[in-house]
Amino acid sequence: MQKVEIYDTTLRDGTQGEGMSLSVADKVRIAKKLDEFGVYYIEGGWPGSNPKDREFFEVMKTQKLKNAKLTAFGSTHLAKNTPEMDDNLRELISSGVTVVTIFGKSWTVHLEDVLKISPERNLEIIKGSVEFLKKKIEAVFYDAEHFFDGYKNNAEYALSTLRVARDGGADCLVLCDTNGGSLPGEVTRIVTEVKKQFPESQLGIHTHNDSELAIANTIAAVLAGASHIQGTLNGVGERCGNANLCSVIPTLQLKLGIECVPKENLAQLQVLSRYFMELANLPSNHFQAYIGRSAFAHKGGVHASAVAKNPHTYEHIKPEFVGNKRRILVSDLAGRASVVMKAKELGIELDPKNPVVASALKEMKELENVGFQFESAEASFELILAEALGKKTKFFELISRRVIDERKAGEENPQVEATVKIKVGDKLEEAFASGDGPVNALDKALRKALEKYYPVLKEMKLLDYKVRVLPGRAGTVARVRVLIESANGEAGRWHTMGVSYDVIEASWQALTDSVNYKLYKAKK
Repeated sequence: MQKVEIYDTTLRDGTQGEGMSLSVADKVRIAKKLDEFGVYYIEGGWPGSNPKDREFFEVMKTQKLKNAKLTAFGSTHLAKNTPEMDDNLRELISSGVTVVTIFGKSWTVHLEDVLKISPERNLEIIKGSVEFLKKKIEAVFYDAEHFFDGYKNNAEYALSTLRVARDGGADCLVLCDTNGGSLPGEVTRIVTEVKKQFPESQLGIHTHNDSELAIANTIAAVLAGASHIQGTLNGVGERCGNANLCSVIPTLQLKLGIECVPKENLAQLQVLSRYFMELANLPSNHFQAYIGRSAFAHKGGVHASAVAKNPHTYEHIKPEFVGNKRRILVSDLAGRASVVMKAKELGIELDPKNPVVASALKEMKELENVGFQFESAEASFELILAEALGKKTKFFELISRRVIDERKAGEENPQVEATVKIKVGDKLEEAFASGDGPVNALDKALRKALEKYYPVLKEMKLLDYKVRVLPGRAGTVARVRVLIESANGEAGRWHTMGVSYDVIEASWQALTDSVNYKLYKAKK
């Protein structure tokens, strides 16, 4: 099987993305996960540019990687310096790595308008920097910055920058689409030509996503002869990001038979992606190819029915290959097949002709008509199904609830109090609680009333709370939809929903559904 080298630059180029910030400890954790996943190289940062990256490389001297090689990134030496006197190059050597990557200029526009140096001096800088590092470092990769733009502007000069890097001892010539403006056809043509000019050199590709083509351009480069692929997890990076390795890797490995990571590790791709996003404190993209939560989610009744017969009808790969799973969504587009398949997913076998299916489908569509959205609140749907099957227990009955939200002049924060009266069997309970906002106060009061009857509720916690104003009526008379995410320790998460013109009522619906779901699952 043909193989390529995956060079992950999440910890360097990826951190240049807007809103992206990682601590040294975060970078160490991510590096270890990338190593476990099986990438060839992990670019840890630019030690000559900031103290954090310098500290990261010091910490990594005490860490042992099993599979990957840690690399440091930097630039060619300053025009006013010799290689021996350049602080940036010395920082690369001091980083303790055995592989370094340096970038140099391929586009004469940068020489004329930015660096203000001659083309000849630029070639001297590239060759001198590579030669100097090669004497001290095991492997030196040369990133030809703006190579595709430079080639289109002056092909011979762009090629001459690669030539001097090769002559200086560069182990890999990486062609960079730094502005992200190239098209796949251009990348194919240019990489093919470079391969002819440098048949003995390893070629790499580094693309940006400014034209939404970073993945396509990376694949085009590999098919044209590149065997070293640079990119980031989830495509994070400066401006519109870099080539998304979470799509590049499965495309190459599953569709083209080109090995990127050990076959058995590919199923960890979704876990790796989510782990990184959690540490970066960024939301995961549910619609991301291959590993997104919606990548194998089927909502339309026709789709769900077809997938039940043959998953290949609407799935381009088996979701398990990348650690994902098939999801059948229930919505106003659903038919009986969707309900039956969703029930099966929940461990409930149903005959499509069972009246329960029609009953659950009818109630679900009526609720969606007023604003519910069960594909994002599957626990609420399971409760509807359980009730239709006669399996849902009435754990408690609301008698009344009241919330007082008072803010007095001169006080910075309002005082919020909730009182809940409920009936558990033939017992009447009343509980009072204060909280940080009405939902928190209601949650505390409800738990206080219920926990002596249902101690398992102590295991449950609320993780997230979202409110959305629904279209239909303007302003403050519009309905709102509340989505609550709850968790049972590490055992699982679930989502419940409420809809009302009253945000407190919508929140109460979602909150009580969450509590009922926990008790229903505990009873099972």
